[in-house]
Parts: sequence; structure tokens; C-alpha cells
Amino acid sequence: MQSAFSVPRRDLLHVAIIMDGSGRWATRRGLPREAGHRAGAQAVRRVVEAARRLGIGTLTLFAFSGDNWQRAAHEVNHLLRLFEEFLQGEKEHWAAHGTRLSVIGRRDRFPPSLRAAAAAAEAATADNHGMHLRLALDYSGRDAILRAAARLPAGQAATREEFAQLLGEATQGGAAAPDVDLLIRSGGEQRLSDFLLWEIAYAEMVFTDRMWPDFDATDLEAALEEYYRRDRRFGRVPAPVAG
Repeated sequence: MQSAFSVPRRDLLHVAIIMDGSGRWATRRGLPREAGHRAGAQAVRRVVEAARRLGIGTLTLFAFSGDNWQRAAHEVNHLLRLFEEFLQGEKEHWAAHGTRLSVIGRRDRFPPSLRAAAAAAEAATADNHGMHLRLALDYSGRDAILRAAARLPAGQAATREEFAQLLGEATQGGAAAPDVDLLIRSGGEQRLSDFLLWEIAYAEMVFTDRMWPDFDATDLEAALEEYYRRDRRFGRVPAPVAG
């Protein structure tokens, strides 16, 4: 049902997606996990384009967590190469269509070529004012909060807004992004996996069994429709409807 509170415009919505299921998608087809990750990259292209067409303001995609380093070395190396290829291949398209890219998370553990690809894509899109696309690479919500807290001067308290700004700086994504309105997780799992723990405080959550390589514009639209059916109260009680 529609809330008694105002419904945000789509150009103000922050949608975050935990892109899960690529490895299992491949395994079920008798393919190596790397094939699933490549298929997942195609899904990213589809979803970024769909989100732009739908007028989403901010889209944050969880591509690689701080704990993913524990995976087999050959899979990690493949993912790092895939991220580099993806950033190099998409930056001109994003630049031409008004999308601004930020890469959030640590970069010091990435190879120099990937760090350079991220910086080049950010620079190529820095002046755009359309959708803000944020790719979370080597990202941990807990570590981001710890790094932001460490930036506080000794003995000084911060407002939520000030801490959100510190958090934006701590994730190397620059200015703070708005709080997440809708969190989507593909792949059938129902957990947060250390993703945007501060920013999802009042996010609506949609979990889908769809594996990430199969996720498309129809799935994104369905999640948005579910979001708009939710009654978002933010701790308040809506006023009685007159009449």
C-alpha cells in the first residue's frame, strides 16, 4: 500500500544490489565459476542501463567484498582482471550517457593496473550529473565504519550527517551518498554480507532467487514495484486519513 508519507522521486532513490549467485549459476551448468563471473558482468551492463533508463539517482553494486580474498587464488585473479576489463570497456559509454562512477572500498590491495583503470573511469565521468554508479570493490561495511570513526578528532562527537560524510571519505568514494532506499540481493540468500551497514538503516529489502547472471531489467522493475508497495515509516506512525 502507499504510505501516508511522501514517496521519493526515482531520481532521488538509492538502490543497492548484492550481486550474488554467479558462481553457482555456472556450477549448475557444468561450467567453471569464471564463466559465471563473465556472465555476471553482462548482467551488470544490463542493470546499469536499466537503472539509468528508470531514472534511479544512485546505484551501488557489491562486486567484491573484503572477505572475497579468501577464495581460490585463480578465481580472485580472474575477478581482478575482469574488473579491470569492465572499467576500461565501459567508461566511455558511461561518460557519453551522463553516468558518474565512484569506486568505493579499499584500493591498496589491488594491482596497479586495476587502480589505474578505476581512477581513469572516475576521471572520465567526474563531470557527469546523471545517475551516480558506485562499484564496491574490496569493500567491508564494518571496516568502513571503523575507518570513519578513526577520522573523528579525539573527544569530539559527530552528528549522523557528519559521520556519513566521514564514511564517504573513508570508502574513497568522495562525498557521502544518500542512505539506501532499496536493497536487492540476488541468488536466493537472505543476509547482508557486510554491505553498507550504516547506509541501509531504513532500507527496504527485496531478496530474489534469481541468480545474478539471469537478473535483468524486468527483475529490477519488479523490485521497484515491490518497494513502492511498502509502507515506509522511519519509526513514525502515519497520521489518520481524513474523511
